[in-house]
Amino acid sequence: MSNARSQVGDSSKPDLPNGFLIHSALEYHAQHTPNHPALSLSGNAMSYSELNCAANQLAHTLIEHQAEEHARVGIFLFKSFELAIGIYGALKAGCIFVPLDPFMPIERLAFILDDCDIKHIIVDDITADKLTSIHTAKPLHVYGTENDPQHSQYAWSTLESQSTDNPGLIMNDQSLAYIMYTSGSTGSPKGMMHSHLGSITYARWGAEHVDLTPIDRVASHAPLHFDLSIFDFFSTARVGATVVLVPESVVRFPASWVQTLESEKITVVFTVPYTLMTMYRDGAMDKRDLTSLRWVLFGGEPYPPAQLRELMNKLPHTQFTNVYGPAEAPSCTCHDITVADVQSDDPLPIGLLSRNSSGIVIDENGEDVPTGTAGELCIRSTTLTHGYWKQPELSKKAFLTRKDFGYFDTIYFRTGDRVVQHEDGLLRFLGRVDRMVKTRGHRVELDEVEAALSGHPKVAEAAAFVVVDELQSQLIMAAVTLKSQLTSDSKQLLPYIKEKLPVYALPVQIYVREELPHTSTGKIDRRVLSAAYSPTTTGDENPD
Repeated sequence: MSNARSQVGDSSKPDLPNGFLIHSALEYHAQHTPNHPALSLSGNAMSYSELNCAANQLAHTLIEHQAEEHARVGIFLFKSFELAIGIYGALKAGCIFVPLDPFMPIERLAFILDDCDIKHIIVDDITADKLTSIHTAKPLHVYGTENDPQHSQYAWSTLESQSTDNPGLIMNDQSLAYIMYTSGSTGSPKGMMHSHLGSITYARWGAEHVDLTPIDRVASHAPLHFDLSIFDFFSTARVGATVVLVPESVVRFPASWVQTLESEKITVVFTVPYTLMTMYRDGAMDKRDLTSLRWVLFGGEPYPPAQLRELMNKLPHTQFTNVYGPAEAPSCTCHDITVADVQSDDPLPIGLLSRNSSGIVIDENGEDVPTGTAGELCIRSTTLTHGYWKQPELSKKAFLTRKDFGYFDTIYFRTGDRVVQHEDGLLRFLGRVDRMVKTRGHRVELDEVEAALSGHPKVAEAAAFVVVDELQSQLIMAAVTLKSQLTSDSKQLLPYIKEKLPVYALPVQIYVREELPHTSTGKIDRRVLSAAYSPTTTGDENPD
């Protein structure tokens, strides 16, 4: 499968110094290729020099208003030039940026602001309105608006008097760069701490694996609170390429999303399977010229091989790569998909551990399992989180310590993911350890149920989940969506999966829906489905 470049221009790679910080790449290109576009949005461009100058002005403003070293700076913005300015401005000021989802509930926003002790936050007029509904006793410095009378506020225009020189603060690459919040098992969000070194390692891996050069145009559609965006911004900046910012409103509509890929001549995109499946489900790709799209990376959840095969047939010139890595250790494995990989319904390989990672596969007793036996993947990686913000006990539980040579402590992160490693060294993802349920006296892997449903030629997307009945028994349910203009019901699906699953693993009910609920990062929200179909919360047999 070809991934040859069709663009013209200077494709030489920069000679970046070793041991630099995340924002050092921006400063390098602002000096060496100042007029090259760093960002593109809706036909407008911002050069590396312009981005660096604006980030410097924000950094000096933050320092002037007592944003101390390691202070947390909230980035509460939609896709915009200001979002990139906020990221780099915070880093240049020696601060830690905290992505805040503009769509998050007020209660969750208030929790993160308090938990992370955020005193500086960058907003736009829309998110500023949301911020005013939070009553906090602590003073906030709000940047980017004049519509928040509750707090100290600084419009972007007020930053223009600041110096455009690099602040030049001396920092260690082990310093924290960002804290990314995700859902916690207790119901409260947990913040993952990532360093400059980990982020640089991630950026270097991404740039090298897809052979990024300055002439590449990388689509950034993932929200900042999703770790795919770290690849978008930092891998691209490492080589001096262009980040094409794709607004949330565009990605929501497949036809608009594909049109953007064509008109912006996107060369590389990192996304989730759901986004890719919607691209061709309704014919959005028909009659579109996507020959510039040379590489597609995907991750976050399994991609049904049958679905991927359809997309690969539509984009024969594009290389597809399955990327694996929890948000705590992004991109620790990957596998470049071949035609042979999608000829069966077997789970796609997630590949080999990267050169910056090592790992073990263990059983429920913490003992190593032999090759070919399923177990939990535990990893070491330069990209590994420093733990969870202000949650030392949770951090302790997430890691496994081994004694090397009976003396040295080797620390692994417990991913909670079940994998199997074959003789060829390739790992295959089997599902979550915590997605193993016991029903009717049998252990059932819910991801196996989903994989069976996803293999049906009419099914576009499938989700298996558990509901608890009045007798407190766990019942397996499933919900599916169908490919465009196809019709079916559960009676047609059951005979198919009966050939793939034991009787005790068959869903009690399969619901055919117009769409499945998704989180803000594009993953299926199974908790919403469980609540919707629980006999204790609804009497509606088929809510949609």
